[in-house]
Amino acid sequence: MHLMTALLWGLAGGSALLVGTLLGWFTRPPARVTAAVMAFGSGVLVSAIAFDLMDEALHKGGLLASAAGFLAGAAAFTGGAVILANNGARHRKRSNKSNAATASAALVIALGSVFDGIPESMVIGLSLLEGNGVSIPIVAAIFLSNVPEGMSSTVGMKRAGMSFGYVFGLWTAIALLCGLGAVGGYLLFDNAPTQYIAVAQGVAAGAMLAMIADTMIPEAFDETHNAAGLITAAGFTTAFILSHAFS
Repeated sequence: MHLMTALLWGLAGGSALLVGTLLGWFTRPPARVTAAVMAFGSGVLVSAIAFDLMDEALHKGGLLASAAGFLAGAAAFTGGAVILANNGARHRKRSNKSNAATASAALVIALGSVFDGIPESMVIGLSLLEGNGVSIPIVAAIFLSNVPEGMSSTVGMKRAGMSFGYVFGLWTAIALLCGLGAVGGYLLFDNAPTQYIAVAQGVAAGAMLAMIADTMIPEAFDETHNAAGLITAAGFTTAFILSHAFS
């Protein structure tokens, strides 16, 4: 039962990539609207990291395990992000700066989406280990952050002359991987010692915070400027309320 739940919620988060694909192929939403969504999603994710991940990791495994996992996750994500940036995926979440002028660069951005989705989807699976259901704020934040990501790469793939069938099929495969990642997060740590779960939650939280700073905040500030802080705070408050309403 939990495996199916993890799969379905993982697919729900990954389905946002398909929404972004359709928007990127058939429409061009205003950059300010997309940036506002990214700012709101950033606030939601920060709140989810603080109250749903790190606080839970602290109670499970203590300060050392959760902090060590957090720093390890941030370092691992940063190292991978540097490699991806050097190969053309620097703006993989930047809907108004699609640098995927070639097919290869667009595919690297798609690969970057898989990389971003690893900690996100694992968190969905980890949130089910307590038996209290999935973390709604985390799923909502993942959904909001994935829409511009799918949009950005799709615009570049369309410019590179790829067919709609190929592009939509590629993002469908990535969305399915998000679902499998959630299942993997649950299976890997089901019945594991609480210290291991705490480290895993810390790793996922650290990677997600590094991803927010590296990819989402720049997009949010690019177009919303002075409003970015207020919109991010609104996202944080919304997630804070949801976190306590569903606890």
